[in-house]
Amino acid sequence: MNMDRFLVALAVVSVAACSQSSDPTPAPAPAVTIAATAAAAVPEAVEINPRLLRRFQPLPEHADSDATPSALAKIDLGRSLFHETRLSKNRNLSCNSCHDLAHHGVDGLSVSIGTDGNAGARNSPTVLNAASHFSQFWDGRAGSIEDQAKMPVLNPAEMAMSNGAAVVDRLKQSPAYVAAFRAAFPSESDPMTWDNVASCIGAFERTLVTPGRWDRYLTGDKNALTEPEKEGLRTFLNVGCMVCHTGPLLGASMFERAGVVEPWPNQSDTGRFRVTGLEADRMMFKVPSLRNVEYTAPYFHDGSAATLTEAVHTMGKHQLGLDLTPAEADSIVTWLKSLSSDVPANLAEPPIAMK
Repeated sequence: MNMDRFLVALAVVSVAACSQSSDPTPAPAPAVTIAATAAAAVPEAVEINPRLLRRFQPLPEHADSDATPSALAKIDLGRSLFHETRLSKNRNLSCNSCHDLAHHGVDGLSVSIGTDGNAGARNSPTVLNAASHFSQFWDGRAGSIEDQAKMPVLNPAEMAMSNGAAVVDRLKQSPAYVAAFRAAFPSESDPMTWDNVASCIGAFERTLVTPGRWDRYLTGDKNALTEPEKEGLRTFLNVGCMVCHTGPLLGASMFERAGVVEPWPNQSDTGRFRVTGLEADRMMFKVPSLRNVEYTAPYFHDGSAATLTEAVHTMGKHQLGLDLTPAEADSIVTWLKSLSSDVPANLAEPPIAMK
């Protein structure tokens, strides 16, 4: 019998003895019962294997690149370009339209709508922390955030500009943009180029890094997560989710087949196969980052899961071959919400429009 049980038993015996006494005045409840009850109410601390935690790392402060030094002028110009509707054929879409920084870098749609009002083919993932992904797009067809920045602008189903020269011609009509490009590229005689447009957008997107409580936990603050969140992490690790969702982004470091164990319900999009033509790449997609996943519904390349709980169950079934219990799924979701961070207000708010 441990000490807490002994004290509780002693208290029960004392109360029973008092009830048999001839003294009609009831004895006050012993203080020890309150202490024992309080001790029993404290949840047991959840311990996570340090070896498993080494599979994760905190975010860097800035997703910089040697090829694209993020000078302040480039970042400021990139922020304006990110919000610039002149980059779309009908002047009605910007990068921010599908990657809304006021809503954690997504538009909340299953698939995004292009400049002509037509639905796209895939869900638009968040742009937050995207510069650190090992490749860009669901199918990895772009190697850097700068390469990625060009493609939606020229995609007929998205922003539908005819070519990069047409984009530059539009921007040259703005004296404010002419001055901003000169400030961002002072050593170039003709700084208004399509490559420099993409370079500036990339410089801005490299600032969209969102560390939070999870990073504090990884760096030693064990109180950064609640006990239920730690229990959710333990469930996440135990069922095998960390095989793909690992590293500082908890994903975005590899391709994986949608439907490893049980075939994916929607086979119309064959993923990376469209890029490489290799049968081994059929239904292969980039593993998404779990950073800020609480706010980036709907989920998956096809936007087929409306809620995070539904997405967890889907992953358990199709990727792991597990029928997760409601308690297991809820526990994992509790931990996933600890990966959320707020977008700094100075980045989320649209800049003053260039004239």
